[in-house]
Amino acid sequence: MKLSIITINYNDKEGLENTIKSVVSQTFRDFQYIVVDGGSTDGSVDVIDRYKNGLDIAISEKDNGIYNAMNKGAKMASGEYLLFLNSGDSLIDNTVLEQAFKAMPESDIVSCQCLDYDDKHSYLKIPPKHISLFTFTSSSLPHPSSFIKKELFDRIGGYIEDYKVMSDWCFFVDALLIDRCSYSTLPITLSKFNCFGISSTNTSIESEQYPLFLKNRFGRIIDDYAPLEDEAMCNCVFWISKQKGLKKKILKLPFAILNRLIGGRNATSRRIGVKRLS
Repeated sequence: MKLSIITINYNDKEGLENTIKSVVSQTFRDFQYIVVDGGSTDGSVDVIDRYKNGLDIAISEKDNGIYNAMNKGAKMASGEYLLFLNSGDSLIDNTVLEQAFKAMPESDIVSCQCLDYDDKHSYLKIPPKHISLFTFTSSSLPHPSSFIKKELFDRIGGYIEDYKVMSDWCFFVDALLIDRCSYSTLPITLSKFNCFGISSTNTSIESEQYPLFLKNRFGRIIDDYAPLEDEAMCNCVFWISKQKGLKKKILKLPFAILNRLIGGRNATSRRIGVKRLS
């Protein structure tokens, strides 16, 4: 089986039904569909029962949070790839999985575009073609539009269940930067992400934990990435660094002058200095 789609839910029967509808209507059929409900009391179980013919596995029982529920689903999965499409999220149309798997590269993580929305705004989240530590200093890959090989998910150890909202981000850091798994993108919009969810409406819950997690993983290395939050400045620096010869010398000249004027060598340099004495 090529894919296992995992939907977790707790007391969101409308969102759950929208998610299930978007999955069971797909023209692509080589997938297993798993719904993990946290013991809802709002009628979600009735929704699950109504669509039971389109579900391969469905459970409703108390869990220890969203990542515990997602890990439960992953343990029951038999597909080569996992896709976590939580209650309220949905696939963009009924042919999108067919489009994706026609062009699917054999990478450990394959990330597609995701349409994020709330009651006022919507915007397209586009994963970068190239991944580095800089990718995760201010953002993360969109998990409802990222296919993850189950073998990789199991090898990393699944989602860290200690966190309430950031464990998908932690997983991508560990998989892509520590494990150095393979990565590709597909230029299609795969899913719609509901910004009313806990990870969007409670962004301050673990805001202090993000830099601490990176500091724990990368130590002093992260100190060189944290100040590079301005994407335009960072991209220009990366571009200049790739140039060669006279062109590079000319482009570096304004920075060399500015560095001298602000005393950058003494104030911010990480380089070991060499001072000629004789």
